[in-house]
Amino acid sequence: MKLEMRGQLRLEQRMKLAPHMIQSMEILQLPILALQERIEQELNTNPVLEIDEAADPEDAATTESTEKTAAEADYDAGRPGERAEDFKRVESLDDEFKDYIDRSGPFRPRARTDEPDAKLEAIKNTAAPSQSLNDYLHEQWRLAEAPEPVKIAGSLIIDYIDSRGYLSVRIEQLHNKDKNGFSIDDLNKALSLVQTLDPLGVGACDLRECLLIQLDQSAAHLTLERQLIAEHFDELLENRLPEIAKKMQCSIDDINLAIRHLSKLDTSPGLQIGPSGNHHITADVIVEYDDESDTYTVRLADSPLPRLRISDYYTKMVGTSKTSEKAKKFLQSNIRSAQWILDAIEQRKNTLLKVTKAIVKYQKDFFDKGLLHLKPLPMAKVADHVGIHLATVSRAVAAKYVRCSWGLVPLRKFFSGGIEDANGNERSWEAIRAKLQQIIDSEDKSKPLSDDQIRKDLAEAGIENLARRTVAKYRKLLNIPVARLRKKY
Repeated sequence: MKLEMRGQLRLEQRMKLAPHMIQSMEILQLPILALQERIEQELNTNPVLEIDEAADPEDAATTESTEKTAAEADYDAGRPGERAEDFKRVESLDDEFKDYIDRSGPFRPRARTDEPDAKLEAIKNTAAPSQSLNDYLHEQWRLAEAPEPVKIAGSLIIDYIDSRGYLSVRIEQLHNKDKNGFSIDDLNKALSLVQTLDPLGVGACDLRECLLIQLDQSAAHLTLERQLIAEHFDELLENRLPEIAKKMQCSIDDINLAIRHLSKLDTSPGLQIGPSGNHHITADVIVEYDDESDTYTVRLADSPLPRLRISDYYTKMVGTSKTSEKAKKFLQSNIRSAQWILDAIEQRKNTLLKVTKAIVKYQKDFFDKGLLHLKPLPMAKVADHVGIHLATVSRAVAAKYVRCSWGLVPLRKFFSGGIEDANGNERSWEAIRAKLQQIIDSEDKSKPLSDDQIRKDLAEAGIENLARRTVAKYRKLLNIPVARLRKKY
């Protein structure tokens, strides 16, 4: 075999994304709270980017209009030439900036006034980080009175309690006679003591034990409730109340009263302590009804976002002869980066506004009448209407919410498939699930509807050709139990 090197031509197509394009896509898919954090990060890292405190938020608010705004027209037209015009003004600067620096004099701190410092006030009003469940339990355990082996065993047990307050391993797995200085009896004693700590029910191995711990430490006399959990827990989960009443020789009313008392117990006591897993949701777009024009107006909820600009100080500094070449390159790089972030934020506003307007146009029945009138809407239809790529629509609606008369609604909720009902009207899968929920909410709880009966009720409402297994699938998606478990005695 002969080895040799030779030249060869090959024609191929490759798609390469410029850094500012990647940044635009990242900014587009950020919800408003995440975008606010991203802007703060850019302000901390880019010296030429600053907040435009003179900008009036009311004048800069984006509202819905039939004509294109100046920002939209500028975005659609584009800016060719890699934005070289941004630096034309810099290149034509003269030595006036040097005189300005000389006249400005040395830096003098601002005189103290009676007005409070906004940043200092914000720091004072910021909540302290919450204490974790593990630290909270260890803090209590240090004050517990017990022999040293029991104390060591208790510390080990606390380390294996999960965020919900349950012991995540079997107690036997924590015993190792060759390494640990405690016995299995010390572990059991320590577990009993740990289960007396606050919050009530912590340290249980399962739900049944968690409820029993809370009942044992309750001041009220709940004998029937304790017997119900201790002896008939599995039957209670299966909703076999007549059998339980017969075995316990009491009435079903007594059982229902005991269940109401049990419903006040906490099934996840550990979640009372530690950081909350719920994230604050803020609307990115606001849709309001205008009585005068009988139309819906769309505006961006961007009031929490600061107005940004490129610093004139550093822009002039690029054009002065006293600035070194190394400093000029550094400033030019940061000015270019700042311009990219400004363009990406403006593009996000325009894209989100256009997509929401298209959604309002196609889903007007939802805004008029509610969730039952949500129509099937593919993303490709909105993409064609706006004139952007399908992936851009997907990024624009990701993790974003619209505020309307029906509350906070995820933008992705407006995009789903569906079917055509008997009357020729299009029904989305979301509307069908809402109708299913409505049927179950209005059923007689003493005689709950089976999946087949729900299918028939949907057919009477015009939603035909649904299989029973489809109804069962939607019921599970809505976290609705089967008819036997929904029955009330």
